[in-house]
Amino acid sequence: MSHSAKNPRFRGVYPVVPTIFDESGNLDLEGQKRCLDFMIDAGSNGLSILANFSEQFVLGDDEREVLTSTILNHVAGRVPVIVTTTHFSSRICAARSKRAQEAGASMVMVMPPYHGATIRVPEVGIYDFYRTVSDAIDIPIMIQDAPAAGTPLSAPFLARMAKEIENVAYFKIEVAAAASKLREMIQLGGDAIEGPWDGEEAITLLADLDAGATGTMTGGGYPDGLRPIVDDYLAGRREEAVAGYARWLPLINYENRQCGLLAAKALMKEGGVIRCDAPRHPITPMHPATRAGLLDTAKRLDPLVLRWG
Repeated sequence: MSHSAKNPRFRGVYPVVPTIFDESGNLDLEGQKRCLDFMIDAGSNGLSILANFSEQFVLGDDEREVLTSTILNHVAGRVPVIVTTTHFSSRICAARSKRAQEAGASMVMVMPPYHGATIRVPEVGIYDFYRTVSDAIDIPIMIQDAPAAGTPLSAPFLARMAKEIENVAYFKIEVAAAASKLREMIQLGGDAIEGPWDGEEAITLLADLDAGATGTMTGGGYPDGLRPIVDDYLAGRREEAVAGYARWLPLINYENRQCGLLAAKALMKEGGVIRCDAPRHPITPMHPATRAGLLDTAKRLDPLVLRWG
C-alpha cells in the first residue's frame, strides 16, 4: 500500500512521554504506567518514547529495553507509539530500530548522527545511515531535525531522502523558521513527505499548521489542551484553532522557554499522576520559583493533568 501526504498513517498530537524515576534515581515503572494512562486519557493521538524530553541520554541500554517493552505492553495498542532509536552508529541504530519494531513500535524517530559539539558526518554518510536503518525495518522513520544535532539538513536533502529511501516518510522539524522549511520540503517532496510535523513543545504550532504540518510532537503535560487545536485546524476550523492556540500559548511558552523537559513531570506530580518528578542526575531540579510560575500559568487553564490523580 502506498502512503501519501494526503492519506498519512499517523497524524495529530504525539506527545513525548517523560521517563519516571523514584527519589533514588531508579526507574519507577508503576509511575511510568500511570503517566501513560494519563496521557492517553488526555487525548493523545499517539505517544513518543525515549526522546530527548524523555531524558534518553541518561538511560542505559538495558533501561531502554525495559522501558520499551514495559511501555508498549502497557499501552497494548490503545494508541500508536513512536520509539526514538537515535545512535551515532548506523548498525546500532538499525538494530535498535529492528528491536523497537519487533516490540510493537509504530514508527522510529532518529536524529542524524552527531557526537558532542563537533563530530559530524557529511551528507553522503547521513544518507547511507538512514538507508541502513530503513533496510532493517518495515515501519516509517521520522527524521528529527533539531538544533541539538548541530547538523544542517536542507529541505532539498530531506525531500530527496523521502523520495529515495523507502521508510523515510516523517519529519519533525524543530529548527528556526520551521514553517518555511516545512513549506519548502512539502513543495519539493510532494507525496513522499507523508508526515510533515513540528515539535519544540508546539511553540510554533500555528505557523507550522499553516505551512502544511499534519502532526506535532509536544511536551507530555497537557495533550487535552493541544489536541483540540490540531483537530480544529485539520477539520478546517482555523478560527477555532487560532483561539485555542491563543489560550494555551502562555503555558506552551512557559514550558518551552523556562522549564524544558522538567515541565511535564512537575505538572504530573502536582496532579497526583506520579509521586516523584525528579530528573536524573546530573540534570538539576526545577527552581521553586520556576515551578510556581509554571503552576500559576497552568491552573488558569484547568488542564486534566492537575486533577487526573
